[in-house]
Amino acid sequence: MQTLLGFDFGTQRIGIAVGQSITGTATALCTINSSHGKPDWDRITELIEHWQPDALVVGLPLHDDGSYSDISKAARKFAQQLEGRYRLPVHLTDERLSSHAARQHMKRTAGKQEVDAVAAMIILQNWLEIQAHE
Repeated sequence: MQTLLGFDFGTQRIGIAVGQSITGTATALCTINSSHGKPDWDRITELIEHWQPDALVVGLPLHDDGSYSDISKAARKFAQQLEGRYRLPVHLTDERLSSHAARQHMKRTAGKQEVDAVAAMIILQNWLEIQAHE
């Protein structure tokens, strides 16, 4: 069984979710703020120390045609920083439409969770499903 943390990277906010490979499910955890484009590394460290993940999954925002954007480059840099700081495997996964899916999910669940954390949950859930079929 592996525990994973999933990240929906943004320059102002980062959604975070936790998931388990054995169940193939993910749960939204929280949203942390970024200041001047820099993540709250102290809060990320707290979450990593608490959950002790085996790997991290970062959503890679792409254009509809699959091409990279400026935010794609920033998300890749964030993934590299995670790997360098925590010495954990970091997997990038296509996150197209995760924010839209998160908003739809929130409408169905009375919108009690922040959209970025739910987007991270969807990103991680999708990654887990892909891994289960490989």
